[in-house]
Amino acid sequence: MSPGTEGSALCVFINGEKVTESHADPETMLLSFLREKLRLTGTKYGCGGGGCGACTVMVSRYQPATKTITHYAANACLLPLCQLHGAAVTTVEGIGSTKTRIHPVQERIAKAHGSQCGFCTPGMVMSMYTLLRNKPLPTMEDINQALAGNLCRCTGYRPIVDGCKTFCQTETNCCRANGGGNCCLDGEDDTEEAKDKKPQLFDKKEFLPLDPTQELIFPPELILMAEGKSLQTLTFKGERMTWVSPTTLEELVQLKASNPKAPLVMGNTNIGPDIKFKGVLHPLIISPTRVKELFEITQTPHGVWVGAGCSLSEVQSLLEELVPQSPEEKTELFKALIHQLRNLGSQQIRNVASLGGNIMSAYPNSDLNPVLAAGSCKLSVISNGGRREVPLNQDFFVSFGKTILKPEEIVVSAFIPFSRKGEIVRAFRHASRKQSSFATVTTGMRVFFLEGSKLVQDVSLYYGGMGPTTVSATKTCAALIGRPWDDETLSQAYNVLLDELTLPPSAPGGKVEFRQSLTLSFLFKFYLEVLQKLREMSVGLQNVITDELPEKLRIQPLPTESQPSLQEFQHVSKDQSNQDPVGRPIMHRSAISQATGEAVYCDDMPRTDGELFLALVTSSRAHAKITELDVSEALQIPGVVDVITAKDIPGKKVRTMFGYSEELLADVEVSCIGQMLCAVVADTRAHAKRGVSAVRISYEDLPGAIFTVEEAIEKSSYFEPRRMIERGNVTEALKSVDRVYEGGIRLGGQEHFYMETQSMLVLPVGEEKEFNVYVSTQSPSFVQDAVAETLNVPSNRVTCHVKRIGGAFGGKVTKTAILASITAVAAWKNNCAVRCVLERGDDMLITGGRHPVLGKYKVGFMNDGRIVAADFQYYANAGNTVDESPLVGEKILLHMDNTYNIPNLRGHAAACRTNLPSNTAFRGFGVPQSLMVVENMINDVAMVLGRPADQIREVNMYKGPSVTHYKFEFSPENLLRCWEECKLRSDYSARCKAVNQFNQQNHWKKRGISIIPIKYGIAFAESFLNQAAALVHIYKDGSVLVTHGGAEMGQGIHTKMQQVASRELHIPPSKVYISETSTNTVPNTCPSAASFGTDANGMAVKNACQTLYQRLEPIRQKNPKGSWESWVNAAFFEKISLSATGFYRGPDLYMDWDKMEGQPYAYFTYGACCSEVELDCLTGDYRTLRTDIVVDIGRSVNPSVDIGQIEGAFVQGLGFFTLEELKFSPSGLLYTRGPSQYKVPAVCDVPLQFNVYLLPDTHNPHAIYSSKGIGEPTFFLGSSVFFAIKDAAAAARSDSGLIGPFSLDSPATPERACLACASSFTKKIPASKPGSLKLWALNI
Repeated sequence: MSPGTEGSALCVFINGEKVTESHADPETMLLSFLREKLRLTGTKYGCGGGGCGACTVMVSRYQPATKTITHYAANACLLPLCQLHGAAVTTVEGIGSTKTRIHPVQERIAKAHGSQCGFCTPGMVMSMYTLLRNKPLPTMEDINQALAGNLCRCTGYRPIVDGCKTFCQTETNCCRANGGGNCCLDGEDDTEEAKDKKPQLFDKKEFLPLDPTQELIFPPELILMAEGKSLQTLTFKGERMTWVSPTTLEELVQLKASNPKAPLVMGNTNIGPDIKFKGVLHPLIISPTRVKELFEITQTPHGVWVGAGCSLSEVQSLLEELVPQSPEEKTELFKALIHQLRNLGSQQIRNVASLGGNIMSAYPNSDLNPVLAAGSCKLSVISNGGRREVPLNQDFFVSFGKTILKPEEIVVSAFIPFSRKGEIVRAFRHASRKQSSFATVTTGMRVFFLEGSKLVQDVSLYYGGMGPTTVSATKTCAALIGRPWDDETLSQAYNVLLDELTLPPSAPGGKVEFRQSLTLSFLFKFYLEVLQKLREMSVGLQNVITDELPEKLRIQPLPTESQPSLQEFQHVSKDQSNQDPVGRPIMHRSAISQATGEAVYCDDMPRTDGELFLALVTSSRAHAKITELDVSEALQIPGVVDVITAKDIPGKKVRTMFGYSEELLADVEVSCIGQMLCAVVADTRAHAKRGVSAVRISYEDLPGAIFTVEEAIEKSSYFEPRRMIERGNVTEALKSVDRVYEGGIRLGGQEHFYMETQSMLVLPVGEEKEFNVYVSTQSPSFVQDAVAETLNVPSNRVTCHVKRIGGAFGGKVTKTAILASITAVAAWKNNCAVRCVLERGDDMLITGGRHPVLGKYKVGFMNDGRIVAADFQYYANAGNTVDESPLVGEKILLHMDNTYNIPNLRGHAAACRTNLPSNTAFRGFGVPQSLMVVENMINDVAMVLGRPADQIREVNMYKGPSVTHYKFEFSPENLLRCWEECKLRSDYSARCKAVNQFNQQNHWKKRGISIIPIKYGIAFAESFLNQAAALVHIYKDGSVLVTHGGAEMGQGIHTKMQQVASRELHIPPSKVYISETSTNTVPNTCPSAASFGTDANGMAVKNACQTLYQRLEPIRQKNPKGSWESWVNAAFFEKISLSATGFYRGPDLYMDWDKMEGQPYAYFTYGACCSEVELDCLTGDYRTLRTDIVVDIGRSVNPSVDIGQIEGAFVQGLGFFTLEELKFSPSGLLYTRGPSQYKVPAVCDVPLQFNVYLLPDTHNPHAIYSSKGIGEPTFFLGSSVFFAIKDAAAAARSDSGLIGPFSLDSPATPERACLACASSFTKKIPASKPGSLKLWALNI
């Protein structure tokens, strides 16, 4: 069948059911097919680019050649539907549900408390499920690999891994498999008495066993189909694309000859993102997945030919099988390739990406190409002109993404040779995150010696990430050949390499000095490994290399093995009723339905008839006048219905805060790239997106765009009010101290990266201008007010519903209200339902994040370490609109004492107005930035005095009855208890000694340790926000419905409210249900923020329940032995109201900035955290070896939820301080618009041992049941990892004779850590002159 004829029918099985699609569109991905066509919404959209794992599904195929069935995990967002003909797909709904039975994976992740907001849970479940289908008794390494491509922003991963770990069969067979009985990993002493002492977060004995016989079988029909004799060519025709899947190599060659420009798609991990993110359109796509010659493996005496169609996972498995079968000397290249494959992409990507595709995409930072080239591999290619073999060498890569092959040539297979005796091959890579991350610099290195000689016979060095293509360091190789392998030869080679591989300051990707230093570090690592290998090879031979390499210079890889972790909390008291759930580690109330994919998020709601989709058009200039906005072309696009501009808004066109206005849609002038200009409304997402690219906008640039705080300070560009606070007299005090030091630190911004992007659905009810708004927001009332004002209708016509939110962290308040208002205008104008779900890139571009801050300080102190005076200046980059920036500035100043009693303290804070997208609230609301500057100052003081930082912290800590700089009295007793307990639990002093000893024994690796305290004020300083209401109904059957003002975003507020109602009404929690948060049940609610949700709403629910319980008192007296149901029933017949509202009037907090005093907080949450890291000074890579956190959270309402919040906040903080980097172009465009460029912590970033202890025997009279707010405080404790890295870098510097304070900005990325170590290699790099050339990215 030729591609010109009628399209084929696609046959795929989904969850065991046959699905036949007669009009499969090549542009349709499996994800949208599952969600929109089949209504299987458990599989989530998280990024659309295969970078977050939220859409993971299992694909199963029958292999006729081996008569086996393979199962692999894949990203549904990148899998074209057309690729799946003849496959069976299993989604989270297919493995278990609450209606039938849940699968052990679903159960264990839920019951181990591994699901908070729940948006990432189905993807986690499917990654783990697929692993168990292939390996029912996995190792920890298997689990870490399987989950490496799945991101979670809530939990900090520890509970997810703990749930999965219960399937492990550890090597020593110490555990009974599959959850039966106790396990040696449970904790130190597993005796019965110990069990009484230490309560556990979950009990493994309750888990269902894993029974592989219960899984869905592979459909027999697909086996028959695959075994069928005659394979048909498949053709699928879409709206704009045709997809052809040939069955023979001849047909493939003919197709490619007549369509040389048509790409070959195997895994779609390269073409897919290009189509999605760059708008590339291919009229024809050729998919050779059924051409068996592309999958053949042929072994020869010289090596192995691997089919170009084999997936990277298959290549890895093949090489891992071949290594033990061959003599060691022959497998050098195989081992180097395996090393790279283990870290290339995620499991989901490696399962579908092909070897040929990886080679031919010719990425400059390719992981495999440098190794293949260094190893002298070759390709077999075919075209109409026949076959030929092409060597993979420096001539193969012509320019960015281009190779020497002709457009019509097809790679059939790649030859990977055996290595020769005397040949050593190594591969090194560095990436911004340890796993699932594009490489910064990669390398393949090969050297060959004759037996018994250390003279270099042949050498090959290839680098990736050092130019537009994979490059060969030919001159460096020439300088090595014929010379002995020793220090002298190598030191000359470094200079040649430096001259040979240079990068201009504006090189794409930036990090120029770091990348150059990595080329040297990798060559040095290769040098050491070869020396070690030569020594092994020369055993028994004379005069090769006999001198031992000093132990100090050896380089071992960083540790990766995780240790058992502890989570300690207090038992509830002996006399508490068994029915009373308060204080017990109760599972998140919707964790099971989140794990089965049944939990409904905003975009999971079914489409209504005639529903339209809205997509936004944003500014491409940072500071310009709009001269023309032409939507005529967009309206011609098929499916586009309307374009909404500012002129369409019937009511208020702006939102006002602090006297500044923010336009919903700009119509005259733009002030940042990403500002919303208009919105395209169409019948589908795809059509709306096409409409957006057809809108034509003309601009006239305006002079004087401001991007950095320095530029803002220079031009006095601020949002008022700016704040100042002072205690004592700093200027005078600075005159009478022993020493004065001035320093500072710069903190980058942070993207919220909530897993569920901004989502909303607005439904006009159809009469009297009434609207239902379903939206993912922390503040339903704020959205209600905004929509009502925008549509010019009273608030009673707008009802806002929030079922649950897939993560928020502060990012779903102000911008969400604006997005909902624009969507509401479209719904009002077109009189139909309109849905708006931002794509990840647009979300990151439009919504802003945490404020970047420049902090400066001048500190006066005595020689004994007492700090007498400190003067701080904070400049926050607020972006183009005011948002909540002045409040962030205030909170920064209110926390600038942290835990230190500094008698003379002054601070200034300014929100700088710039032409970047506006920044907004983010977990901690300025406090992490504030405290980071303070702790950095403490560190500098310690370094000036040459004393340990913890001593300086202790000397200056609040002790006894204390008063803050804003005259608020408090007792620091629990703060000091946390500090002492943390030192004790972490064995701090002994470990400090061990760290010093390690550092004396190792030159290229250093350890660092740090302990950090925190004092965090809870509640809103704006008094009116400290209120909450609730509505509780009891129905005649005794069931209870609770509604309150808090939004469930993973923090477990609904679970805690269920516990409160259960205790107050004296009924089991199973009788209490919470459906949603809505403005028509509880009006005028405050945002769920400031760690105050449980404090406020808990009291309101308690108040309502107490009212109801008292109303039932007369009934209970009449029938004291009756059941709850009988009392409720009797009350109805006695005409007693079974519905009550509850209200909580929170504390009257205030801050008087003129008098510089007030009581802005209800109380403080205290904590302390000790972290230890190991740092590779050559690359800046580090591992957090251990973290111990002690927190005073009063008496926890729910220890499992609270420990989850503590761990999640810590890991998010670790991300902020060490990993996450927003990059803007010199014109103000955000480069990092997705998980492939912006790295949040993954499983590989969790401390190898992660202990959390809740401080025992504490209470808090200011909050419900003596608990404390916990959502935000521990975020800052992530900085302990930053200071541990800084400590390790200081140890490296002291080896080079550098002592005293040095600057290390946040985040302490590998690049910054490596350059701070100031090794001999970084010193060789010529520093680029400041301002000499335009850099690739701004320093924000």
